Amino acid sequence: MIVFITITVVIIFVFLIISWFEHSNVYFPKKKIEVFPDAIGLSYKNVYFNAADGIELHGWFLPSGKPHSDTFLFFHGNAGNIGDRVDIVRFLNSLGVNVFIFDYRGYGNSKGIPSENGTYLDAAAAYEKVLEMNGVHRENIILYGRSLGGAVAIDLALKKKAKGLIIDGAFSSTGDMAKDIYSFLPVKVSLWVRYDSMSKIGKVKMPKLIIHSADDEIVPFHHGKELFEEAADPKEFYRMRGEHSDAIFMYEDEYKIRLERFLKGTGV
Repeated sequence: MIVFITITVVIIFVFLIISWFEHSNVYFPKKKIEVFPDAIGLSYKNVYFNAADGIELHGWFLPSGKPHSDTFLFFHGNAGNIGDRVDIVRFLNSLGVNVFIFDYRGYGNSKGIPSENGTYLDAAAAYEKVLEMNGVHRENIILYGRSLGGAVAIDLALKKKAKGLIIDGAFSSTGDMAKDIYSFLPVKVSLWVRYDSMSKIGKVKMPKLIIHSADDEIVPFHHGKELFEEAADPKEFYRMRGEHSDAIFMYEDEYKIRLERFLKGTGV
């Protein structure tokens, strides 16, 4: 009886840990948008659109001001909202590309509650919406995902045509992330939220640039390397230095060179 009770308590504890991980470590939405592109001199358009299940979403479209430009469809990470990405949007826009960034359901001005399938629906809706923007064509769209957004971008890359896919600081799966944190628990096989990019990246045929910092304190470097190794050609890997959120700004010039090289090399 004592053994049975002990096993039961352990099982309950494990599932409480798993539940806590999923609710506390996957989504950190913030509703209030505190910074807007015009605060740093960028012109933009507010865009509202609906996902396939009717959820209303919100984003910004920032034109390059140049004809025949590439367009970055930006999938952000799991925390905050699009207002926290204004500096990255500025950087991308400075490359001479259009940028369309949007909030997943439950983030910023987007309605609903975040979920894995919900983010996939949101991504598909954003892709269709950006094609309505003046001068945007699918053969010039770059899917650009950072952190959790990398998983969303990879999933979309299996379903839609684009010029290329760029992921930065992405994890191989939420199960692998949970295993890194809770190596003593069987969380990998028990999670409901999976974002299993490792099972998808090998099927993505478009050109890919996988970026990861060796100093990433949030998503360990091995995630990026494993995704690259699993990815099908054509592919490139860019090993950065710096922390998860700040590396792009610490090595902005180098980052810019790598992105520009990738854009020119896709040849689409």
